[in-house]
Amino acid sequence: MQHLIEIWFHWVLTGGYAAVFWLMALESTVCPIPSEVVIPPAAIVAATQQGAGMSLIGVVIAGTLGSWFGSAIMYWVARWLGRVAMLRWGKYFLVPPAKFARAEVFMHRYEAGGIFFARLLPVIRHLISIPAGIIRMGFVKFSILTFVGAGTWCSVLAWLGGRVGAKLTPEQLQNADAIVKATKSESFPIIGAVLLVCVLYFVAMKLTAPKAAAASEA
Repeated sequence: MQHLIEIWFHWVLTGGYAAVFWLMALESTVCPIPSEVVIPPAAIVAATQQGAGMSLIGVVIAGTLGSWFGSAIMYWVARWLGRVAMLRWGKYFLVPPAKFARAEVFMHRYEAGGIFFARLLPVIRHLISIPAGIIRMGFVKFSILTFVGAGTWCSVLAWLGGRVGAKLTPEQLQNADAIVKATKSESFPIIGAVLLVCVLYFVAMKLTAPKAAAASEA
């Protein structure tokens, strides 16, 4: 983890808002880049005044715009290809039929509100744009819900990262061990946020599993 932490901080330090934007754009596609390893490091950098003028608000805006951009790409790709093509070829792009079925069931169960809710859930948030595009949800509505959901999640992650960054000096920012120690001191809100996401994730999987299995078999 120390090596990964150093890589993430290097990307943010050298790339600034652009790095946050593009990493979050990838996170909103089928690429397995979790936002939990993008926004908090950027927020820590911003809080320690080492990010070439970066601010927590700027990190949230860059992350939210990146999330929307990646989601919009997936929306239009899915809308253009259609359901049959996604089921046939999705497995080659990390979207096997079982995952697609769960995202589709989630979309039908929660409809427009599901776009907002999905931004808080691992796995689902990477895929929810696909069924939204296939059912041809209005792009303006889709964009608004994506902005609100992604903005909420990015704000939570930036707040947690900012709390850690406030305890670090510029020298400590270069030391992964110091970053880990500072993170441990803020462990309770971080653990609470992780547990909340886990609970939401398992609830969503429980609600969608039976119908997802039936849809996959069909």
